[in-house]
Amino acid sequence: MYESLIVEQTGAVATIRLNRPEKHNALNAQLSHELIEALDKVEADDAVNVIVLTGAGEKAFCAGADMAEAVGAGGTNSGYVGAPAEAVARVLRTRKPIIAAVNGYSYGGGALLAINCDIRIASEDARFRFVGASYGLVVGAFQLPRIVGAPLAKELIFTARTIDAQEALRIGLVSHLVPLEELEATVTEMALAIAANSRAAVMESKQVIDIATSNREAFRREVEANLELRQSEEHQERFRAAAMRVTGGK
Repeated sequence: MYESLIVEQTGAVATIRLNRPEKHNALNAQLSHELIEALDKVEADDAVNVIVLTGAGEKAFCAGADMAEAVGAGGTNSGYVGAPAEAVARVLRTRKPIIAAVNGYSYGGGALLAINCDIRIASEDARFRFVGASYGLVVGAFQLPRIVGAPLAKELIFTARTIDAQEALRIGLVSHLVPLEELEATVTEMALAIAANSRAAVMESKQVIDIATSNREAFRREVEANLELRQSEEHQERFRAAAMRVTGGK
């Protein structure tokens, strides 16, 4: 059904696997559109109670926006502003519980995908990085304080430094760490335990928890800030420089 995704079902658990391992599962337009379509379908499927999101391969959950596509669009971040941004936002809007099985590094938009899931279980070699400030953008400022608290969220976003798996566990960014070879089995076991409970009760519980911990004004301001920042010369220069580093100047 999909060129850049693999969708599988085990009992009442649907696993959506980003399938661009040669590009570290980076979000290009095609993968983003397919992810949105797949989430729409599994949410509408009464046979699915829980969703798992993971990446193909053993190196990366998701490397974020596809820089090569951005360079092809003229060296700006238009590739991220479009479909990839919509896919990241679609994960946040998922009504059914969704677990991120973080198999490797998760940077930029990939880190956003992970924190937009309800639960994160990671392999021992997982890495996270919220790179927005280095590109001249606000990335993760709405969600991250809910997970790790405001002071740590500020540190991680202001510095854009890399967080290794052990630190991610210590600060609560992930719930569990397991060896890579045990990741899928561990996540599936938790997903099946959730799926065995009342789907309606779990979904209502998710909504109540999200209302209790969300700040819609902060979300609105993050969106507005990025609309402004993307127009700046500084952001365009920073993004082009990052894209050229990633693509080797191609």
